[in-house]
Amino acid sequence: MNRSIHHPILACALLLATSLHALPPVLPENTEESPLSSFIIPPARIVWTSENGIANSENLLKPHSGQAVLKEPAPPLIMKPGAAIIIDFGIQISGSVELFTTMTESKDMPSVRIRFGESVSETSAEIGERGAQNDHALRDQIVKLPWLGKTTIGPSGFRFVRIDNTDPKTVVSLSHLRAILTLRDIPYIGSFKCSDERLNRIWQTGAYTVHLNMQDYLWDGVKRDRLVWLGDMHPEVRVINSVFGHNDVVPNSLDMIRDVTPVTEWMNGISSYSMWWILIHEEWYLHHGNLDYLTQQKPYLINLLKRLATYVDPDGRETLDGMRFLDWPTFENKIAVHEGLQAMMTLTMESGARLAKILGEAETQTLCQQTAARLRKHTPESSGRKSPAALLSLAGLRDPHSVANDVLKKDGPKDLSTFYGFYVLNALAKSGDIDTGLDFISQYWGCMLDFGATTFWEDFDLEWTRNAGPIDQPVAPGKKDLHGDFGAHCYLGFRHSFCHGWAGGPTAWLSHNILGIQPQAPGFAKVSITPNLGRLDWAEGTHPTPKGPIHVRHQKQPDGTIKSTITLPPGIQQIPPPKTN
Repeated sequence: MNRSIHHPILACALLLATSLHALPPVLPENTEESPLSSFIIPPARIVWTSENGIANSENLLKPHSGQAVLKEPAPPLIMKPGAAIIIDFGIQISGSVELFTTMTESKDMPSVRIRFGESVSETSAEIGERGAQNDHALRDQIVKLPWLGKTTIGPSGFRFVRIDNTDPKTVVSLSHLRAILTLRDIPYIGSFKCSDERLNRIWQTGAYTVHLNMQDYLWDGVKRDRLVWLGDMHPEVRVINSVFGHNDVVPNSLDMIRDVTPVTEWMNGISSYSMWWILIHEEWYLHHGNLDYLTQQKPYLINLLKRLATYVDPDGRETLDGMRFLDWPTFENKIAVHEGLQAMMTLTMESGARLAKILGEAETQTLCQQTAARLRKHTPESSGRKSPAALLSLAGLRDPHSVANDVLKKDGPKDLSTFYGFYVLNALAKSGDIDTGLDFISQYWGCMLDFGATTFWEDFDLEWTRNAGPIDQPVAPGKKDLHGDFGAHCYLGFRHSFCHGWAGGPTAWLSHNILGIQPQAPGFAKVSITPNLGRLDWAEGTHPTPKGPIHVRHQKQPDGTIKSTITLPPGIQQIPPPKTN
């Protein structure tokens, strides 16, 4: 039996409801789809609770619905005023945390203090204490919790969360909590496995470190330095090329910094970072072959190359101004910085000549070639530091074997940074010393894993680990705090980022050097595959290309030779690697 609705408000509501079922919602014209996705991460363990005022904390680790309900199957976490708890989610996260409150007799809204931490000790630090801060993302804040509801706190970069009941009167009752991981939902097309499981874990950790930083733009860190730094992007782009293939986060980031930086200024205020912009563009074009995109860069690129050429004196010495920077450990060493900038100018001018040729800019090509030739006439004084020595080797300004033996291998994996350590590894590979590269990766990057890391850090020094405890436990009496007690420059103490994209270099290095996969023509139209197993018995993996993934497996034979099984997508030609001097 049909019945008519006479009430005007109900009739309008019914009309609206039926129209919404029939038509999609009308969104503003400037609405954009987010490239990011969200994933639920349940708590992994309870690290610590205060001695008094806590009950039922173990129930937080049980499965929950993700919805506030009238009655929970397990008793809720009870936190009396002044009580506190630290939760471990088991892995570094870029995102937020959700707290679910229960139905209580009182509807008073308690205040809780939430402190995110990349280490356990960071969750208990006060703002201003040993570098603890809220820069770029709030990691320490007080919030009100509703009665019978869900509260989201964040975003930030963290693995651990501390909750303190700061309300002087009201008990906190939490049915459950969870983290929300926010990142791009993209496949790991590239892969790497070998006979050394420690190296396999390092490859995965480097890939995940960069993946977390692939947010709206390609960030430096997910807690601090949620910014686009052009030089820092270079190792990240190498990892993206090796693991994910083409992703819009790279060109979007390159273009954004270009558009906010007049060519008369340096990107991020750092002269070397404008050079890295050029080097990244050649790297990106070689891997993906998008000539239209490269052509879009032509006006800025040509003017930047012309400007850079004015910073070379008649004797071939670079004279760059702005912030003169390679990496933080060498920042105050003027001799080292000049060495590195001399090498970078040479690499950039030679890259610029190749790009200008591709773009049909003969005049700029000649200028770059002449400037590079003049740069090669100047021999910088040696600082003995590894970062600039590696660049000089890669630029062909010093003999790679001498650099490796006299500088890079001295004292083992000391005087490395998580940023320029990547170029030290590349210089070792250029000298043919794969085993030392593997050892440096295992000892230096692997040591972070030994102390509880799930992503790689802004910087690291093996000396810091002496008498230090792991980052995933409260600092034991008599032990150093590996997070709060160390660091330098802008990353003192807890300001130190424990998820920094520039630290993922070993992932790209293992794919390109151990698997030996190197593009030799734009868009991987041609590729060379030269395995370098070193001390490894075997290695296998995949590498993304615009034509599909390359599959390889290299197996060392009893006589020391290597048997390779290679599968190439259609349209890729395998050629011998170019001869080097």
